[in-house]
Amino acid sequence: MSQLHLYNSRTRQLERFTPMDPNRVTLYCCGPTVYNYAHIGNARPPVLFGLLARLLKRQFPNVIYARNFTDVDDRINEAAIEQQVPISVITKRFTAAYLEDTGAVGADLPDIQPRATEHIDDIIAMCEVLIARGHAYAVEQHVLFDVSSYADYGSLSRRSVDDMIAGARVEVAPYKKNAADFVLWKPSTPELPGWESPWGRGRPGWHIECSAMAKAHLGDSIDIHAGGNDLMFPHHENEIAQSTCAHGGQRFAHYWLHNGMMTVEGRKMSKSLGNVHLIHDLRKQHPPEVLRLLLLSGHYRQPLDFSESALSQSRSILDRLYGALRDLEDVQAAAETNIDELYACLNDDLNTPNAIAELIRLSKESQKAEGPAARALAKARLQQGCEFLGLVRQPWQQWFQGEASVDDARFDTLLAERQAARVAKNFARADEIRKQLAAEGVVIEDTPQGARWKRG
Repeated sequence: MSQLHLYNSRTRQLERFTPMDPNRVTLYCCGPTVYNYAHIGNARPPVLFGLLARLLKRQFPNVIYARNFTDVDDRINEAAIEQQVPISVITKRFTAAYLEDTGAVGADLPDIQPRATEHIDDIIAMCEVLIARGHAYAVEQHVLFDVSSYADYGSLSRRSVDDMIAGARVEVAPYKKNAADFVLWKPSTPELPGWESPWGRGRPGWHIECSAMAKAHLGDSIDIHAGGNDLMFPHHENEIAQSTCAHGGQRFAHYWLHNGMMTVEGRKMSKSLGNVHLIHDLRKQHPPEVLRLLLLSGHYRQPLDFSESALSQSRSILDRLYGALRDLEDVQAAAETNIDELYACLNDDLNTPNAIAELIRLSKESQKAEGPAARALAKARLQQGCEFLGLVRQPWQQWFQGEASVDDARFDTLLAERQAARVAKNFARADEIRKQLAAEGVVIEDTPQGARWKRG
């Protein structure tokens, strides 16, 4: 069996994955800030790293996959004030929406889903440890991390402190020792949510939340930390600094995985361009499996473009997979099989494009299989591969019925007319119909089960 290799953002190298303890593998993925519906780019980490968790669980007896919810944040506060409700009303609504939307596209549910507001005591305790060890300081009801106290600050993003200050929106405050020092705890005014602490009523900074939650559920040192590459600095850089210093120099995460960002028709996704596509809305326009396949279609470390052509291609691939299983409906799948080639693709730094290509190969193989044993084996391999990638999750009848339309009925009529023309040996008319359908992007396939059409 192939060994799992992952590209470690910390070392900038492809490395064989070797967990600290094979009997307790830990994976932490940065989750959402729940103040609005998730857009399609937000779905990429839970889909991809959920698949990684699935792959790890196939290879190790005990895998703990955690993905957090940030449920206290300035954007949440703004929404709560605007709507004149407690922050819990906002966060509960959009936590449920996030789980529904990501669940629809097949994102694996984590084993642990910690919420920042449930770990205030852990956050305060970590702040106290950092102060006691000389890595943080309290001033004017704030607690700030002293960047100068950690010599390796910037090692993940490979930036100098000066470069990081220049490239980021660093809050300028007279009480800071250094411009790059970041907030671990900050005071809350009466209208804002807050908790009592040694430094007065306040609330946590964003970065300390993930460090405290990871420690509480996974330990001082974890195997894999994953998230979008937009989090590498400052979020992940700050997590490393505060966790390493709080834990006596222990390495916080041994492997860092970062997924690329999504664009829309080649352009950056942004509110100003009006091209932010919410999963909540996309689910009404496209089968969720199409969205899932699109999210898996590019290598996780690379940018991924969301476009009509990409959606069409994903739909076409799913039509092929469902069609192959439709043709094998009367076949009993073999009890035992293997899909080692597909697992090998995923073990190669979660290479989902190659895994999808392997699924397509298996579908072609199933159509060429001859004899009961070969067809039973082909069906089993195709089903197993689709299941592992979280695809083909409904009966083929339901899949093809879901795309029924006026055009579909017309295509069915034309196909029937073509068949009648061939029976009558009117091959000119049959060819004319074939060309007409081809002009509309429809391909006719002549199979042992009869002729059928599909979108090309």
